[in-house]
Amino acid sequence: VQLVESGGGLVQAGESLRLSCEASGSIVSIGIMGWYRQAPGKQRELVAHVTSSGNTNYADSVRGRFTVSRDNAENMLYLQMSSLKPEDTAVYYCNAVAVRTRTSFYSARWGQGTLVTVSS
Repeated sequence: VQLVESGGGLVQAGESLRLSCEASGSIVSIGIMGWYRQAPGKQRELVAHVTSSGNTNYADSVRGRFTVSRDNAENMLYLQMSSLKPEDTAVYYCNAVAVRTRTSFYSARWGQGTLVTVSS
Protein backbone atom coordinates (compact mmCIF):
# COMPACT_ATOMS: atom_id res chain seq x y z
CA VAL A 1 0.00 0.00 0.00
CA GLN A 2 1.35 3.39 -0.99
CA LEU A 3 0.15 6.88 -0.22
CA VAL A 4 1.31 9.65 -2.54
CA GLU A 5 0.64 13.29 -1.77
CA SER A 6 0.58 16.11 -4.28
CA GLY A 7 -0.37 19.76 -4.49
CA GLY A 8 2.09 21.39 -2.15
CA GLY A 9 3.93 24.55 -3.06
CA LEU A 10 4.68 28.16 -2.25
CA VAL A 11 1.80 30.57 -1.79
CA GLN A 12 1.26 33.96 -0.19
CA ALA A 13 -0.69 34.52 2.97
CA GLY A 14 -4.41 34.59 2.31
CA GLU A 15 -4.24 32.35 -0.73
CA SER A 16 -5.59 28.84 -1.17
CA LEU A 17 -4.10 25.47 -1.96
CA ARG A 18 -5.51 22.00 -2.47
CA LEU A 19 -3.63 18.88 -1.44
CA SER A 20 -4.40 15.42 -2.80
CA CYS A 21 -3.41 11.97 -1.60
CA GLU A 22 -3.78 8.83 -3.67
CA ALA A 23 -3.78 5.46 -1.95
CA SER A 24 -2.92 2.46 -4.09
CA GLY A 25 -2.27 -1.23 -3.69
CA SER A 26 -5.32 -3.46 -4.24
CA ILE A 27 -7.16 -1.64 -1.49
CA VAL A 28 -10.51 -2.97 -0.36
CA SER A 29 -11.25 -0.47 2.38
CA ILE A 30 -9.70 2.27 4.51
CA GLY A 31 -10.97 3.25 7.92
CA ILE A 32 -9.85 6.79 8.68
CA MET A 33 -7.86 9.00 6.33
CA GLY A 34 -6.25 12.15 7.54
CA TRP A 35 -3.74 14.90 7.10
CA TYR A 36 -0.95 15.63 9.53
CA ARG A 37 1.71 18.31 9.35
CA GLN A 38 5.13 18.89 10.77
CA ALA A 39 6.72 22.32 10.91
CA PRO A 40 10.47 22.76 11.36
CA GLY A 41 11.45 22.04 14.94
CA LYS A 42 7.97 20.91 15.92
CA GLN A 43 6.19 17.62 16.41
CA ARG A 44 3.87 16.16 13.83
CA GLU A 45 0.29 17.19 14.52
CA LEU A 46 -3.15 16.25 13.28
CA VAL A 47 -4.65 18.72 10.82
CA ALA A 48 -7.87 16.94 9.93
CA HIS A 49 -9.26 13.49 9.37
CA VAL A 50 -12.33 11.93 7.84
CA THR A 51 -13.89 8.55 8.48
CA SER A 52 -15.15 6.19 5.82
CA SER A 53 -18.67 7.41 6.53
CA GLY A 54 -17.69 11.05 6.12
CA ASN A 55 -17.38 12.23 9.69
CA THR A 56 -14.68 14.87 10.01
CA ASN A 57 -12.48 16.28 12.74
CA TYR A 58 -10.25 19.35 12.58
CA ALA A 59 -7.49 20.90 14.62
CA ASP A 60 -8.65 24.14 16.22
CA SER A 61 -6.00 26.06 14.30
CA VAL A 62 -7.48 25.15 10.90
CA ARG A 63 -11.19 24.78 11.61
CA GLY A 64 -13.16 27.07 9.34
CA ARG A 65 -10.27 27.48 6.90
CA PHE A 66 -9.50 23.92 5.82
CA THR A 67 -11.85 21.29 4.46
CA VAL A 68 -11.01 17.59 4.34
CA SER A 69 -12.79 15.19 2.01
CA ARG A 70 -12.32 11.77 0.49
CA ASP A 71 -13.44 9.71 -2.45
CA ASN A 72 -13.83 6.15 -1.20
CA ALA A 73 -14.30 4.71 -4.67
CA GLU A 74 -11.02 6.19 -5.88
CA ASN A 75 -9.14 5.92 -2.56
CA MET A 76 -8.39 9.61 -2.69
CA LEU A 77 -8.05 12.12 0.13
CA TYR A 78 -8.16 15.89 -0.27
CA LEU A 79 -7.42 18.94 1.81
CA GLN A 80 -8.74 22.28 0.63
CA MET A 81 -6.80 24.99 2.42
CA SER A 82 -8.01 28.58 2.37
CA SER A 83 -6.90 31.79 4.04
CA LEU A 84 -3.46 30.31 4.49
CA LYS A 85 -1.18 31.79 7.12
CA PRO A 86 2.60 31.67 7.48
CA GLU A 87 2.12 29.41 10.50
CA ASP A 88 0.56 26.82 8.19
CA THR A 89 4.00 26.28 6.67
CA ALA A 90 4.91 22.62 7.14
CA VAL A 91 5.34 19.29 5.46
CA TYR A 92 1.89 17.78 5.13
CA TYR A 93 1.53 14.02 5.42
CA CYS A 94 -1.28 11.77 4.34
CA ASN A 95 -2.27 9.03 6.77
CA ALA A 96 -4.53 6.01 6.36
CA VAL A 97 -5.70 3.87 9.27
CA ALA A 98 -7.09 0.33 9.11
CA VAL A 99 -6.22 -0.35 5.49
CA ARG A 100 -7.52 -3.63 4.18
CA THR A 101 -6.27 -5.06 0.91
CA ARG A 102 -7.19 -8.28 -0.84
CA THR A 103 -4.44 -10.12 1.03
CA SER A 104 -3.33 -8.01 3.99
CA PHE A 105 -4.32 -5.61 6.73
CA TYR A 106 -2.32 -2.53 7.74
CA SER A 107 -2.99 -0.66 10.93
CA ALA A 108 -1.57 2.57 9.50
CA ARG A 109 0.25 3.84 6.46
CA TRP A 110 1.95 7.16 5.77
CA GLY A 111 2.83 9.11 2.68
CA GLN A 112 6.18 10.79 2.11
CA GLY A 113 4.82 14.28 2.60
CA THR A 114 4.41 17.42 0.53
CA LEU A 115 5.81 20.80 1.50
CA VAL A 116 3.53 23.78 1.90
CA THR A 117 5.20 27.15 2.32
CA VAL A 118 3.16 30.27 3.07
CA SER A 119 4.96 33.57 2.75
CA SER A 120 3.87 36.70 4.58
